[in-house]
Amino acid sequence: MNDVPTGMRGRVLIVAGSDSGGGAGIQADIKTVTALGGFAATAVTALTAQNTQGVFGVLDVPPDFIRSQIDLVLDDIGADVVKTGMLNKSEAIEVIAQALERRSPALPLVVDPVMVAKGGHKLLDDAAHAALLTRLIPQAAVVTPNIPEAEALTGLAIADVEGMVAAGRALLARGPRAVLVKGGHLTGPWLVDVLVDADGVETFEGARLETTNTHGTGCTLASAIAAGLARGLPLKAAVSRARRYVQLAIAGAPGFGHGHGPLNHAHTVRPFEEQA
Repeated sequence: MNDVPTGMRGRVLIVAGSDSGGGAGIQADIKTVTALGGFAATAVTALTAQNTQGVFGVLDVPPDFIRSQIDLVLDDIGADVVKTGMLNKSEAIEVIAQALERRSPALPLVVDPVMVAKGGHKLLDDAAHAALLTRLIPQAAVVTPNIPEAEALTGLAIADVEGMVAAGRALLARGPRAVLVKGGHLTGPWLVDVLVDADGVETFEGARLETTNTHGTGCTLASAIAAGLARGLPLKAAVSRARRYVQLAIAGAPGFGHGHGPLNHAHTVRPFEEQA
Protein backbone atom coordinates (compact mmCIF):
# COMPACT_ATOMS: atom_id res chain seq x y z
CA MET A 1 0.00 0.00 0.00
CA ASN A 2 1.26 3.50 -0.78
CA ASP A 3 2.28 5.73 2.13
CA VAL A 4 -0.65 7.88 3.28
CA PRO A 5 0.07 11.53 4.22
CA THR A 6 -0.53 12.21 7.92
CA GLY A 7 -3.22 14.79 7.17
CA MET A 8 -5.16 12.44 4.88
CA ARG A 9 -5.25 9.06 6.54
CA GLY A 10 -8.44 7.06 6.77
CA ARG A 11 -10.01 5.78 3.53
CA VAL A 12 -13.80 5.50 3.58
CA LEU A 13 -15.66 3.76 0.77
CA ILE A 14 -19.18 5.23 0.74
CA VAL A 15 -21.92 3.13 -0.88
CA ALA A 16 -25.00 5.32 -1.10
CA GLY A 17 -27.30 7.44 -3.22
CA SER A 18 -26.68 10.90 -4.61
CA ASP A 19 -28.52 14.04 -3.43
CA SER A 20 -28.84 16.66 -6.15
CA GLY A 21 -29.40 19.31 -3.47
CA GLY A 22 -26.01 18.57 -1.94
CA GLY A 23 -27.18 18.33 1.67
CA ALA A 24 -27.43 14.57 2.18
CA GLY A 25 -26.36 11.32 0.53
CA ILE A 26 -23.03 10.92 -1.23
CA GLN A 27 -22.48 14.68 -1.31
CA ALA A 28 -22.80 15.06 2.48
CA ASP A 29 -20.71 11.93 3.00
CA ILE A 30 -17.81 13.19 0.90
CA LYS A 31 -17.83 16.60 2.58
CA THR A 32 -17.92 15.06 6.04
CA VAL A 33 -15.12 12.56 5.52
CA THR A 34 -12.96 15.25 3.92
CA ALA A 35 -13.65 17.76 6.72
CA LEU A 36 -12.61 15.15 9.27
CA GLY A 37 -9.31 14.44 7.57
CA GLY A 38 -10.14 11.28 5.65
CA PHE A 39 -10.29 10.26 2.00
CA ALA A 40 -13.72 9.50 0.51
CA ALA A 41 -14.29 7.08 -2.36
CA THR A 42 -17.78 6.21 -3.59
CA ALA A 43 -20.02 3.62 -5.15
CA VAL A 44 -23.22 5.38 -6.18
CA THR A 45 -26.38 3.27 -5.76
CA ALA A 46 -29.01 5.72 -7.04
CA LEU A 47 -29.48 9.21 -8.41
CA THR A 48 -32.14 11.37 -6.83
CA ALA A 49 -33.84 14.54 -8.01
CA GLN A 50 -34.33 16.42 -4.75
CA ASN A 51 -33.90 19.66 -2.87
CA THR A 52 -34.59 20.85 0.67
CA GLN A 53 -38.33 20.39 0.12
CA GLY A 54 -38.34 16.71 -0.82
CA VAL A 55 -37.38 13.89 -3.17
CA PHE A 56 -39.06 14.15 -6.58
CA GLY A 57 -37.48 11.24 -8.43
CA VAL A 58 -35.12 8.29 -8.02
CA LEU A 59 -33.06 6.60 -10.75
CA ASP A 60 -31.50 3.29 -9.63
CA VAL A 61 -27.99 2.30 -10.64
CA PRO A 62 -27.88 -1.29 -12.00
CA PRO A 63 -26.57 -3.76 -9.38
CA ASP A 64 -23.73 -4.99 -11.59
CA PHE A 65 -22.48 -1.42 -11.95
CA ILE A 66 -22.60 -0.93 -8.17
CA ARG A 67 -20.53 -4.11 -7.82
CA SER A 68 -18.05 -2.80 -10.40
CA GLN A 69 -17.60 0.47 -8.52
CA ILE A 70 -16.91 -1.36 -5.26
CA ASP A 71 -14.50 -3.85 -6.80
CA LEU A 72 -12.50 -1.22 -8.70
CA VAL A 73 -12.10 1.01 -5.66
CA LEU A 74 -11.04 -1.86 -3.43
CA ASP A 75 -8.66 -3.25 -6.09
CA ASP A 76 -6.78 0.02 -6.48
CA ILE A 77 -7.33 2.47 -3.60
CA GLY A 78 -8.51 0.13 -0.89
CA ALA A 79 -10.52 1.17 2.15
CA ASP A 80 -10.23 1.29 5.92
CA VAL A 81 -13.99 1.47 6.49
CA VAL A 82 -17.09 1.01 4.33
CA LYS A 83 -20.16 3.16 5.00
CA THR A 84 -23.55 2.45 3.42
CA GLY A 85 -26.47 4.84 3.06
CA MET A 86 -29.42 4.79 0.65
CA LEU A 87 -29.89 1.24 -0.68
CA ASN A 88 -33.43 1.13 -1.99
CA LYS A 89 -33.43 -2.23 -3.82
CA SER A 90 -32.79 -5.73 -2.50
CA GLU A 91 -30.66 -6.54 -5.56
CA ALA A 92 -28.32 -3.67 -4.70
CA ILE A 93 -28.05 -4.81 -1.07
CA GLU A 94 -27.27 -8.36 -2.18
CA VAL A 95 -24.39 -7.36 -4.46
CA ILE A 96 -22.96 -5.11 -1.74
CA ALA A 97 -23.19 -7.87 0.86
CA GLN A 98 -21.57 -10.34 -1.53
CA ALA A 99 -18.79 -7.92 -2.41
CA LEU A 100 -17.96 -7.27 1.24
CA GLU A 101 -18.10 -10.98 2.13
CA ARG A 102 -15.89 -11.86 -0.80
CA ARG A 103 -13.43 -8.99 -0.72
CA SER A 104 -13.19 -7.55 2.79
CA PRO A 105 -15.02 -9.59 5.43
CA ALA A 106 -13.00 -8.01 8.26
CA LEU A 107 -13.41 -4.43 7.04
CA PRO A 108 -15.45 -2.31 9.52
CA LEU A 109 -18.89 -1.52 8.07
CA VAL A 110 -21.03 1.43 9.16
CA VAL A 111 -24.66 0.90 8.11
CA ASP A 112 -26.94 3.93 8.03
CA PRO A 113 -30.34 2.33 7.30
CA VAL A 114 -31.79 5.17 5.23
CA MET A 115 -35.47 4.29 4.88
CA VAL A 116 -37.40 7.57 4.60
CA ALA A 117 -36.19 10.96 3.37
CA LYS A 118 -36.54 14.03 5.58
CA GLY A 119 -39.57 15.15 3.57
CA GLY A 120 -41.33 11.79 4.01
CA HIS A 121 -40.45 10.06 0.70
CA LYS A 122 -40.06 6.28 1.24
CA LEU A 123 -36.62 5.19 0.05
CA LEU A 124 -36.68 1.47 0.87
CA ASP A 125 -39.12 -1.09 -0.56
CA ASP A 126 -40.26 -4.17 1.38
CA ALA A 127 -37.80 -6.57 -0.24
CA ALA A 128 -34.93 -4.20 0.45
CA HIS A 129 -36.08 -3.87 4.06
CA ALA A 130 -35.79 -7.64 4.50
CA ALA A 131 -32.41 -7.80 2.73
CA LEU A 132 -31.05 -5.01 4.92
CA LEU A 133 -31.98 -6.97 8.05
CA THR A 134 -30.66 -10.32 6.90
CA ARG A 135 -27.72 -9.52 4.62
CA LEU A 136 -26.12 -6.22 5.63
CA ILE A 137 -26.91 -5.40 9.26
CA PRO A 138 -25.37 -8.68 10.53
CA GLN A 139 -22.04 -7.63 8.96
CA ALA A 140 -21.98 -4.17 10.53
CA ALA A 141 -19.52 -2.79 13.05
CA VAL A 142 -22.24 -0.28 13.91
CA VAL A 143 -25.78 0.45 12.67
CA THR A 144 -27.10 4.01 13.08
CA PRO A 145 -30.93 4.11 12.88
CA ASN A 146 -33.03 7.06 13.93
CA ILE A 147 -36.17 6.31 15.94
CA PRO A 148 -38.57 5.72 12.99
CA GLU A 149 -35.95 3.47 11.35
CA ALA A 150 -35.36 1.55 14.59
CA GLU A 151 -39.13 1.08 14.97
CA ALA A 152 -39.44 -0.17 11.39
CA LEU A 153 -36.50 -2.56 11.75
CA THR A 154 -37.60 -4.03 15.10
CA GLY A 155 -41.39 -3.64 15.16
CA LEU A 156 -41.09 -1.93 18.55
CA ALA A 157 -42.69 1.39 19.48
CA ILE A 158 -40.21 3.91 20.90
CA ALA A 159 -41.48 6.68 23.17
CA ASP A 160 -38.46 7.30 25.41
CA VAL A 161 -34.84 6.41 26.08
CA GLU A 162 -35.83 3.05 27.55
CA GLY A 163 -37.56 2.25 24.27
CA MET A 164 -34.42 3.23 22.39
CA VAL A 165 -32.38 0.82 24.52
CA ALA A 166 -34.86 -2.00 23.88
CA ALA A 167 -34.75 -1.40 20.13
CA GLY A 168 -30.96 -1.23 20.19
CA ARG A 169 -30.79 -4.58 21.95
CA ALA A 170 -33.25 -6.12 19.50
CA LEU A 171 -31.14 -4.94 16.56
CA LEU A 172 -27.93 -6.09 18.29
CA ALA A 173 -29.41 -9.58 18.37
CA ARG A 174 -29.38 -9.47 14.54
CA GLY A 175 -25.59 -9.72 14.60
CA PRO A 176 -23.95 -6.28 14.34
CA ARG A 177 -21.23 -5.42 16.84
CA ALA A 178 -22.97 -2.21 17.93
CA VAL A 179 -26.14 -0.16 17.39
CA LEU A 180 -26.44 3.62 17.80
CA VAL A 181 -30.12 4.62 18.11
CA LYS A 182 -30.43 8.35 17.44
CA GLY A 183 -32.95 10.25 19.55
CA GLY A 184 -33.59 13.33 17.44
CA HIS A 185 -37.27 12.42 16.91
CA LEU A 186 -38.05 12.58 20.64
CA THR A 187 -39.08 15.91 22.15
CA GLY A 188 -37.46 17.97 24.87
CA PRO A 189 -34.50 20.33 25.26
CA TRP A 190 -31.93 17.51 25.40
CA LEU A 191 -31.06 15.17 22.57
CA VAL A 192 -30.03 11.68 23.66
CA ASP A 193 -28.42 9.02 21.47
CA VAL A 194 -28.03 5.46 22.78
CA LEU A 195 -25.13 3.15 21.92
CA VAL A 196 -25.72 -0.55 22.59
CA ASP A 197 -22.97 -3.15 22.25
CA ALA A 198 -21.66 -6.26 23.95
CA ASP A 199 -20.31 -4.13 26.82
CA GLY A 200 -23.73 -2.68 27.62
CA VAL A 201 -25.41 0.69 27.05
CA GLU A 202 -23.92 4.18 26.84
CA THR A 203 -25.84 7.40 26.33
CA PHE A 204 -24.61 10.56 24.62
CA GLU A 205 -26.43 13.76 25.49
CA GLY A 206 -26.41 17.33 24.25
CA ALA A 207 -28.59 20.41 24.01
CA ARG A 208 -31.11 20.28 21.17
CA LEU A 209 -30.72 22.99 18.53
CA GLU A 210 -34.13 24.33 17.49
CA THR A 211 -33.73 24.64 13.73
CA THR A 212 -35.07 23.37 10.43
CA ASN A 213 -31.52 23.07 9.05
CA THR A 214 -31.29 19.33 9.62
CA HIS A 215 -31.22 17.87 6.09
CA GLY A 216 -28.57 15.17 5.92
CA THR A 217 -27.86 14.91 9.65
CA GLY A 218 -28.14 11.10 9.58
CA CYS A 219 -25.82 10.72 6.60
CA THR A 220 -23.40 13.19 8.14
CA LEU A 221 -23.29 11.49 11.55
CA ALA A 222 -22.73 8.02 10.08
CA SER A 223 -19.99 9.29 7.76
CA ALA A 224 -18.35 11.16 10.62
CA ILE A 225 -18.32 7.95 12.66
CA ALA A 226 -16.85 6.09 9.68
CA ALA A 227 -14.15 8.74 9.30
CA GLY A 228 -13.23 8.36 12.95
CA LEU A 229 -13.05 4.58 12.74
CA ALA A 230 -10.97 4.85 9.56
CA ARG A 231 -8.48 7.02 11.43
CA GLY A 232 -8.18 4.46 14.22
CA LEU A 233 -10.52 5.86 16.86
CA PRO A 234 -12.40 3.41 19.12
CA LEU A 235 -16.13 3.36 18.42
CA LYS A 236 -17.22 5.41 21.46
CA ALA A 237 -14.65 8.10 20.72
CA ALA A 238 -15.69 8.13 17.06
CA VAL A 239 -19.35 8.56 18.05
CA SER A 240 -18.55 11.38 20.48
CA ARG A 241 -16.42 13.19 17.90
CA ALA A 242 -19.05 12.71 15.20
CA ARG A 243 -21.79 14.14 17.40
CA ARG A 244 -19.71 17.25 18.13
CA TYR A 245 -19.06 17.70 14.43
CA VAL A 246 -22.76 17.44 13.52
CA GLN A 247 -23.76 19.88 16.25
CA LEU A 248 -21.27 22.47 15.02
CA ALA A 249 -22.26 21.86 11.39
CA ILE A 250 -25.93 22.47 12.29
CA ALA A 251 -25.06 25.59 14.28
CA GLY A 252 -23.18 26.98 11.28
CA ALA A 253 -25.80 26.02 8.68
CA PRO A 254 -25.95 28.44 5.72
CA GLY A 255 -29.75 28.70 5.69
CA PHE A 256 -30.20 27.62 2.06
CA GLY A 257 -33.52 26.45 0.62
CA HIS A 258 -37.16 26.70 1.63
CA GLY A 259 -37.49 23.35 3.46
CA HIS A 260 -35.12 21.37 5.65
CA GLY A 261 -31.87 23.19 4.98
CA PRO A 262 -28.39 21.64 4.69
CA LEU A 263 -25.59 21.74 7.25
CA ASN A 264 -22.29 23.54 6.95
CA HIS A 265 -20.00 20.56 6.50
CA ALA A 266 -16.89 22.74 6.14
CA HIS A 267 -17.56 24.71 9.32
CA THR A 268 -15.18 22.75 11.52
CA VAL A 269 -12.47 21.56 9.15
CA ARG A 270 -9.45 22.89 11.05
CA PRO A 271 -10.42 21.84 14.60
CA PHE A 272 -11.13 18.31 13.45
CA GLU A 273 -7.96 18.04 11.40
CA GLU A 274 -6.12 18.71 14.64
CA GLN A 275 -7.92 15.94 16.54
CA ALA A 276 -7.42 12.17 16.36
